[in-house]
Amino acid sequence: MSDTVLSRCQALGLRMTKQRCLIAELLDAAKDHPDVEALHAQAQARDAKLSLATVYRTVKLFEEAGILDRRQFGDGRARYEDAERAHHDHLIDTATGEVIEFCDPEIEELQERIARRLGYRLLGHRLELYGQRLKN
Repeated sequence: MSDTVLSRCQALGLRMTKQRCLIAELLDAAKDHPDVEALHAQAQARDAKLSLATVYRTVKLFEEAGILDRRQFGDGRARYEDAERAHHDHLIDTATGEVIEFCDPEIEELQERIARRLGYRLLGHRLELYGQRLKN
């Protein structure tokens, strides 16, 4: 497994323009799940000529190549994350939109047991929990 978006693009033989390299670099540095508009704002800080359309096309290319995963967290925006990150689930704060990543071995085992009980071998899953922070 290559460890960066850029290295995987290169390994797949994608033509990497200066703009695509910049977008790949921003995705590699992302600590959250950016949408296209957030990527565009970050990219414009470094290259004022980079258009929103270029960011959309690049993200679509990376997604179609299997480099990025698209996520929908109920706020109407498509967000993106590295497709080769370790498995994790998401808890979405409906008040703030914050996305918290977690992995719980008990949940993972429960899903496996449910699939087996129903006569399936689990190949993968996505778990998204939606909630609001409890008041103290």
